[in-house]
Amino acid sequence: MSCSTSYSLPRVFFPTTIPNTSRRRSYGSKSLFVKAASSSGNGGSRRSASSRRVYKQSQSQSPLSAVPAKEIAAFIVPAGAFVAITFVLWKLVEKLLIPKPSSSSSVENKPSTQGMKWSFAPGTNLLSGFSAKVERASRQRLNEFAKELRSFRSVDISGCNFGDEGLIFLAESLAYNQTVEEVNFAANGITAAGLKAFDGILQSNIVLKTLNLSGNLIGDEGAKCLCGIMVDNAGIEKLQLNSIDLGDEGAKAIAEMLKKNSSLRILELNNNMIEYSGFASLAGALLENNTIQTLHLNGNYGGALGAAALAKGLEGNKSLRILFLHGNSMGDEGVRVLMSGFPSRKGRLQHLDIGNNAISSKGAFHVAEYIKKTKSLLWLNLSMNDIGDEGVEKIAEALKQNRTITNIDLGGNNIHVKGANAIAEVLKDNCVITNLELGYNPIGPDGAKALFEVLKFHGNIKTLSICWCEIGAKGTEFIADALKYNSTISTLDLRANGLRDDGAVCLARSLKVVNEALTSLDLGFNEIRDAGAFAIAQALKANEDVKITTLNLASNFLTKLGQSALTDAKDHVYEMTEKEVTLVF
Repeated sequence: MSCSTSYSLPRVFFPTTIPNTSRRRSYGSKSLFVKAASSSGNGGSRRSASSRRVYKQSQSQSPLSAVPAKEIAAFIVPAGAFVAITFVLWKLVEKLLIPKPSSSSSVENKPSTQGMKWSFAPGTNLLSGFSAKVERASRQRLNEFAKELRSFRSVDISGCNFGDEGLIFLAESLAYNQTVEEVNFAANGITAAGLKAFDGILQSNIVLKTLNLSGNLIGDEGAKCLCGIMVDNAGIEKLQLNSIDLGDEGAKAIAEMLKKNSSLRILELNNNMIEYSGFASLAGALLENNTIQTLHLNGNYGGALGAAALAKGLEGNKSLRILFLHGNSMGDEGVRVLMSGFPSRKGRLQHLDIGNNAISSKGAFHVAEYIKKTKSLLWLNLSMNDIGDEGVEKIAEALKQNRTITNIDLGGNNIHVKGANAIAEVLKDNCVITNLELGYNPIGPDGAKALFEVLKFHGNIKTLSICWCEIGAKGTEFIADALKYNSTISTLDLRANGLRDDGAVCLARSLKVVNEALTSLDLGFNEIRDAGAFAIAQALKANEDVKITTLNLASNFLTKLGQSALTDAKDHVYEMTEKEVTLVF
């Protein structure tokens, strides 16, 4: 009994499936069974039988290698099912959300479907609420513009880029508008299609006097559309169409409009692409139009042939007073034809701009001949040509006989000391010229001496520009001396002449003396440092009756000390005289 009881443990039956244990633990249990079976050597048959039963039962258990396979299977089966279900769902969603690509022909023939539009550009895949907010803001802004058009006489809404849709919206505010007289729609992305909004609007508006559409690429088609509307307009007197990509066809449409329109006084067509054909069309219109007074054709491609065509048109025109032909590459031949036609024209030309037209001394001769004959010309621009000393001598001789020209621009013409002497001789006896531009000519200190020795007691020059003329500190001495006695020069431009501190000190000495005329002095780009600034500041303080209201010292080498000194001088002048001096550093 005791023996059987002691061996009852091996008879206990374990479950057929082993829990999740490690391989090492399984081997330990196996050795336990063997030990128990062999522990009694003399236990009789019963003991051996029981031992054999225990051994058989232990051998009848499942192989240990099958245990981890069942564990892996228990994990893989649910995971595989999850992956399969996920794949099916993804395919289903893909079919529902992503449309099937159609053939190229069907894409071309079928309209795009409605819905959200996506883009790969940054910031474009925004919510529809944001787009609506932007649209509301744009609409509100257009409403504000429309209110301005109904409330003010002059409205500038240039550069707002509201495009054709915005113009269509705003055009309605011009219909039967009795308030606004000047509107600036420049640089707003308007095209030829947008100009159709003016149809029926401009015909009924007789209050609007100025319309600016510059900087909108309306092209020839837009010009044709606008001119078709302008034919019946009786109010607009100034039309600005600068930089609108206008060519010869557009110029032809404008010419046809000019033949019928009787209200337009000023027409600006600067910086377009008008060539000979367009010039010829405009010249033909001038023969029939007797109301246009100002014509701007700067920066086009008229050339010598265009100038010749324009000359023929001007011969029969009585109304034109101001003509701008700057930068048309007319050359000497074009100037010759143009100048030869002016004396015989019936009208009185007052302003003429033929700058930057590749005119040499040969062309200057024809200009000089016209100057001798004209009895009406007040303003002449010959800048940025190459007439040189020889050409300016011819102009100077003509000016001795002229008593009408008050403003002349000879800047950038390669004039040296000889040419400056010729101009100085003119100023001895000419009291008509009040504005003289000689900038960008290398006249040097000797040229400055020739001019200011005359201007010291002669002439009637009020505005004088001799910037970028290589005058230097030496030439400044003659200028400073003349300013002590000159009683006419109110505006003097001495920029970029290398005056430095020595030149500034010379000018400061003359500023200490009472000058009843000089109000504006420009000393920018002259390498002036603090020493020069201190001298000028002391001069302003010392002269209780100083007349200067504007002093420009920009782009020099002033530190905070120099600027502070000038600011203190400005404050001192205000305290003593209650006069405000504008300083620019």
